Amino acid sequence: MPATSRVGEGPRSDEGVLLGVLSDRGRFGALRLGAAARLRSGTTLYEGARIGDRFQTGHHVVVREQTVIGDDVSVWSNSVIDYGCVVGDDVKIHCNCYVAQFTEIEEGAFLGPGVVITNDLYPGLEDSAATLSGPLIGANAHVGGNVTILPFVTIGAGALIGAGSVVTRDVPAGMVAYGCPAVPVRAVEDLPPISRRVERIRETPAGPGRRFRARGGAA
Repeated sequence: MPATSRVGEGPRSDEGVLLGVLSDRGRFGALRLGAAARLRSGTTLYEGARIGDRFQTGHHVVVREQTVIGDDVSVWSNSVIDYGCVVGDDVKIHCNCYVAQFTEIEEGAFLGPGVVITNDLYPGLEDSAATLSGPLIGANAHVGGNVTILPFVTIGAGALIGAGSVVTRDVPAGMVAYGCPAVPVRAVEDLPPISRRVERIRETPAGPGRRFRARGGAA
């Protein structure tokens, strides 16, 4: 472990974890990692990242310099948080996600597997590179699998983004949005109860419903 890393008590690390990796962009101070971390093989944490307590990673996770992460955050396998991001407490980032530079994710938010966050409106243009800005994902927002989120977008607190959507414009707080481009369609509080959705699956004569019935329904 490099001398520039400051690690709290009780970390559990697999072999192949790298702490305090230097950035080619310059020097950004010590890596600071809180107590009770659980770091799985292939995790790489850069010098200059600041990470709270009880941080958990899957395999081959990268957290770049100048990123600030709160307490009780989990980042699962093959996900990358690029430099200059802010991640609040209790955020869950699933596998195979890319969080672009200067993204802000507020407390309690969830990113499903394969979420891609971008920060460059016109890649390759000098003017665009000078104004990079990731989106803001509000507190307790949930983003479904394989969603792409464009730069400068705000996803409001408690919003729900359907799987496979491309978010090109702001989504108001508490709204369900989906599609390409994603469009707000209803309030989260107006979604039908999950029990009704499960009942419809049970009644499906073929496809997922048949498989659901074969295993006896929900556990």
